[in-house]
Amino acid sequence: MRFAVILALAPVPALAWEFSPDPICTLAHETDTAEIVITYDVNLPEYALSITLKNGTWADAPVFGMEFIGPRPLAIGTDRHVTDGATLTVRDSGFGNVLDGLEYNAGAVAVSGATTIPMLLTDAAPAVRAFRACPSDSPTTS
Repeated sequence: MRFAVILALAPVPALAWEFSPDPICTLAHETDTAEIVITYDVNLPEYALSITLKNGTWADAPVFGMEFIGPRPLAIGTDRHVTDGATLTVRDSGFGNVLDGLEYNAGAVAVSGATTIPMLLTDAAPAVRAFRACPSDSPTTS
């Protein structure tokens, strides 16, 4: 419930979620407080979520989590995140839960320690579907 209140009260600009296939599959969104970028590099193969704060730095925290709010609510977390000043990054070989959360819900809140980043997802679904369909049969390098 705390996350729903934060999401409802937080100012969030009306910036669209955007997809780009070049140079690697990228899904991006900007809020008043952060830039959110998800990439998929077929050559690794690896997904990466990076959230870069516009002001301040991420404090070290044992867990990073996201709560998705809407028709398919979901809470996920990991202790495999890395902070580097203003940027928090999570890498993994699978991001199905993250992509499902983004595509099928109305909002999300990313949380690490005392830092919370609310995101509107009302226009995310088309960009997420394009990201999911991004070519995965590209040649890989050795």
